Amino acid sequence: MNAPDAGARRSGSTRRQFLLGGAVAGVGAAAAIGIDVALNQTPDAAQPSVPLNGDDVVPFYGVHQAGIDTDAQSHGTFVAFDLKEDVDRDGLRRLMRILTDDAARLSQGRAALADSEPELAAAPARLTVTFGVGPGFVARAGGAAPAWLRPLPGFSVDRLQPEFSDGDLLVQVAGDDPLSVAHATRMLSKDARGFARVRWTQHGFRRAYGTVAPGTTMRNLFGQVDGTVNPKPGTPAFDRVVWSGEGWLAGGTGIVVRRIRMDLDTWDRLDRPGREQTIGRTLSNGAPLTGVSEHDDPDFAATTAIGFPVIPEFSHMRRARTGDTRQQIFRRGYNYDVPPTGDLVSESGLVFVSFQADVDAQFTPIQRRLDELDLLNQWTVPIGSAVFAALPGCAEGGYIGETLLG
Repeated sequence: MNAPDAGARRSGSTRRQFLLGGAVAGVGAAAAIGIDVALNQTPDAAQPSVPLNGDDVVPFYGVHQAGIDTDAQSHGTFVAFDLKEDVDRDGLRRLMRILTDDAARLSQGRAALADSEPELAAAPARLTVTFGVGPGFVARAGGAAPAWLRPLPGFSVDRLQPEFSDGDLLVQVAGDDPLSVAHATRMLSKDARGFARVRWTQHGFRRAYGTVAPGTTMRNLFGQVDGTVNPKPGTPAFDRVVWSGEGWLAGGTGIVVRRIRMDLDTWDRLDRPGREQTIGRTLSNGAPLTGVSEHDDPDFAATTAIGFPVIPEFSHMRRARTGDTRQQIFRRGYNYDVPPTGDLVSESGLVFVSFQADVDAQFTPIQRRLDELDLLNQWTVPIGSAVFAALPGCAEGGYIGETLLG
């Protein structure tokens, strides 16, 4: 055991002697001593220890899955799978055990079980993995799906494309470092390939970590604040809006994923007052047109000097808001920006994600109002849509999906 170590020391000494010999000849003994110190200095000694966001981890185990009430990360990848025809209930159980084990490892900065690039897992940067199931998965598992677990009703604004819609299993991977997100997505996709085929993949981004203060409402590529009225995680309002309390889904929630194309090229032609009338908020800080700060309550009864509503009936905010507290959702969007085609300047939009206990009672009424009269529809087109049930969390030693498959 000692011979290789000795050889390594001799090799290192020879290298230092060679370099030092050249240094002495070129710059003198004093400088050569400095070079010798640098060559023998370890990286840890050369650099002070500082806290890094890459070291931050989000607990994986718990009553709820991580990635729902977690503070939004900078990057998100969403992968939907279709189950292979021969995968039965036992196969689903094996799949979810494998996925759970690797997701738990990766989220804590440890390599997946068969990870050929373990170094890429070392900096999780608040990595979370969240699993959702579609109606096909629940049927294969022999479970009873909630009534809302089905495709959304058709809306007149929709121009849905199958390559961005539906699916049996959703894997949401989010984190502050795109390398960690990409690596985790690859590892989990490798886990699933014996059981399912990729149906679609969508990537999204928000502000980079540290760009704005924590808790700052995101901005979409129209420049507008997006998600001002979200309930705050950890509050009774959030629990009421998000978490299900029924059957195998208790502790889980409903997920809606909508890919919304934004026509930035024609939005550019609209002046700033027109944009603010369309949204119902000022672009500078997101305040309602009747307020001064983002979180001011809007006054929908306020009128202009000639009697028109200050916040127009057709504005996006007015159509989305309701006095019915049962019609609330927790929304989390990610911007996307892909290479344009033809004469377009941009091909951009929003990967819209919302969490709610009952999609039919909470999300669908809001979308119906937007479908009927929302001026923003002139510049937005939903091109993808999918509904999943986010499974409850699990305890260490268990697996995600055990309430349905156990």
